[in-house]
Amino acid sequence: MIEHGKVILSDDIKEQFFVCNLEKCKGACCVEGDLGAPLENDELPILDKIYDAVEPYLSEEGKAAIKEQGKYVLDEDGEYSTTTIGGKECAYAIYDDRGILKCGIEQAYVDGKTDYKKPISCHLYPIRATKYDQFEALNYDRWDICSPACDFGKELGVEVYKFLKEPLIRKYGQAWYDELVSLIQNGDY
Repeated sequence: MIEHGKVILSDDIKEQFFVCNLEKCKGACCVEGDLGAPLENDELPILDKIYDAVEPYLSEEGKAAIKEQGKYVLDEDGEYSTTTIGGKECAYAIYDDRGILKCGIEQAYVDGKTDYKKPISCHLYPIRATKYDQFEALNYDRWDICSPACDFGKELGVEVYKFLKEPLIRKYGQAWYDELVSLIQNGDY
């Protein structure tokens, strides 16, 4: 376990390898599971604000689900997540011409329509963040649909924390990430 500021990271984040391999998994993480992507409370007004810019990128089914359920939903644990289509596929997910699921929010970002890339939980995946009163825990989420990403990461020699450099910096800042790398490289944790 790595303690870094008010964040505790599992050893898997430095020991396991991971690089998304969309050609193999086809974006299955946007479909599989019980709920949509977890959302932080500060992301809710952002989704409200950017929806008009994102809507043209969404499928008709996604737009219908959002119209019916809202831009996000509250689950039985009192936490918010993205809306889903029929309890499966994220309403913000879109298929490209190769049948790969991608994020409509991220596509709007890439096209310069919004400055919000996508929910941080999606950006950080395969890390799942859990907030507690005194700290936040970051754990590597093992999921069989990501086996191709694990194999690809091992082949390329890219550990989880390196693959997730951009979202870790987005969430915690450049200085925090640089210190994390130093802690891992020096074994000072």
